[in-house]
Amino acid sequence: MQKSSKLCNIQQMFTPLSLLQKQFGYDSFRPNQEEIIQAVLDGKDAFASMPTGGGKSICYQIPALCLKGLTIVISPLIALMKDQVDAALETGIPAAFINSTLSAEKASAIYSRLYKGEIKLLYISPERLALEGYLEKLKEMNVVFFAIDEAHCLSEWGHDFRPDYLVLSRVRDVFPEIPIAAFTATATQKVQEDIIRILRLHEPFQVRASFNRKELFYRVDRKEKVLRQISSFILDHSDQAGIVYRTSRKDVEKTTAHLVQSGIKALPYHAGLPQSTREENQEMFNRDEVDVIVATIAFGMGIDKSNIRFVVHGDLPKSMEGYYQETGRAGRDGLESHCLLLYSAGDMIKLQYFIDKMDNPEEKERARRNMQKMGSYASVNVCRRKQILEYFDEPAADNCGFCDICTGEIEKVNGSVDAQKILSAVIRTEERFGLTHIIDIVQGADTEKIRRLGHEKIKTYAVGKDKSKKWWRGIVEELISQKAVIQDPESYNALKLSPKGREVLFGREPFFIIKKDDKLPKVPTGEEDLFAKSGNYNTDLFDLLKEVRTKLARKKNVPPYVIFSDKTLREMSALKPVDNSAFLRVSGVGETKLEQYGPFFLPKIREFLGY
Repeated sequence: MQKSSKLCNIQQMFTPLSLLQKQFGYDSFRPNQEEIIQAVLDGKDAFASMPTGGGKSICYQIPALCLKGLTIVISPLIALMKDQVDAALETGIPAAFINSTLSAEKASAIYSRLYKGEIKLLYISPERLALEGYLEKLKEMNVVFFAIDEAHCLSEWGHDFRPDYLVLSRVRDVFPEIPIAAFTATATQKVQEDIIRILRLHEPFQVRASFNRKELFYRVDRKEKVLRQISSFILDHSDQAGIVYRTSRKDVEKTTAHLVQSGIKALPYHAGLPQSTREENQEMFNRDEVDVIVATIAFGMGIDKSNIRFVVHGDLPKSMEGYYQETGRAGRDGLESHCLLLYSAGDMIKLQYFIDKMDNPEEKERARRNMQKMGSYASVNVCRRKQILEYFDEPAADNCGFCDICTGEIEKVNGSVDAQKILSAVIRTEERFGLTHIIDIVQGADTEKIRRLGHEKIKTYAVGKDKSKKWWRGIVEELISQKAVIQDPESYNALKLSPKGREVLFGREPFFIIKKDDKLPKVPTGEEDLFAKSGNYNTDLFDLLKEVRTKLARKKNVPPYVIFSDKTLREMSALKPVDNSAFLRVSGVGETKLEQYGPFFLPKIREFLGY
């Protein structure tokens, strides 16, 4: 691809680094940002797979400032566009968005500004591009660069394939010389190749950044009393923002009601709610007016909130890509955050039920593999981070030091004897019965079904009467998780031994279970949360500055994180700047924000210090 003549018109007075420092208030680029920006400025196509929170937006915002023309960002995140534009405007970038939420009058005003060259950065939806003649209309607006966000939506191999996104393949036809950069946070190697092929990127500069979110602590617990487990976890993270994902609308509503009864400020989000209610609930969450959103996976694609401190999955996600993206909504500001997955073997049964209803054999097989991968992640006693990274073809150490497996809060216990008691009961009842009946036999329960079938006479009856039903359910679920036992859906989920189960039964293979502390440990602090410039921040000053931020955000009608992130406020609370030059040394404070917000924050800091 030849370099477009338009791309040579770069503003010479500013370099990308000086713009980063002046506009955004950061001393240096994050890994890969500078290289991607330079590739675009050189007129090259680019593909970038970068984790959530890795700074993708900088990679197209700085070219938008450098290039004399219009940069277009194509994104399916309609609910997020206003916040993205607000954030760009706060850093001094002339930005706007065009989507179906705008009135005809407002859209007309934006088009007028576009034709006058007053806008540098335009966000539009793929649906807009699909309109007849729309791409040709854009040719009248001096477009110099296209950025495709959430590019994994192009690939049917991705977890969030959107057929309407395929219209983007036409961009190359209409703009053959304009550079195109595709960005995603969740692309396997196969998805990456698919994206490059569909967009027809020409010898693109490719970045495949690490998928390792070092600030996220991953934990999996056995699901027992799920509502109580969720509320207990959140109460341990009081006054922090978080998301709880549930599979069904019904569970979303039940969980929300339970949290509210527990004194937690929570709201629901699912497709069964009126659109106006969904938008209002999301807005209240974005603006820190509620702490927790309980949602189906319909929620999240429109979230750019940087201070989410935890994500809880009350049910097993359908795929590793979905899980990675959903957990990735925590810790976008780089501060330590918690990811808790509550899991039981019953989750696999529910997912299998829906998979069985699929008509397309390829889709069914892909869904089955995704389910098995997630089931393995939740049940196998291997470093959580290692499993995630290897899924994305990234090598990883055996011990990350920042998940439940690697921090020593779990203990492997030899459960071979108890496993053999269960397996013996399954064999002696001819592999015809489900989990509950087998546990009743081992516990020595006096039920009508046991008496009618004569199962009180078998050798394994009551061999486990010294332990609770909860214990035995855990053993059975662990046997299922480790594939020693399978539940046969065609026989009403009767338990059947696998070859591995027979090895355990006859003592030829040991069977281990994991024993965990009931109390969640304090998350160890990693290097990502040790601010080189800040040390320990003053929590009282931090709370005071949050109040200032909240008032300003309400006045400007923007989410608080658009003004300053929690990370910036923490550093501010540590450095305690009292004049303009010191304020500029805080990460995330550029000249635009100094001018806008210095008069509000600096007097409060000086007052706090007794000046």
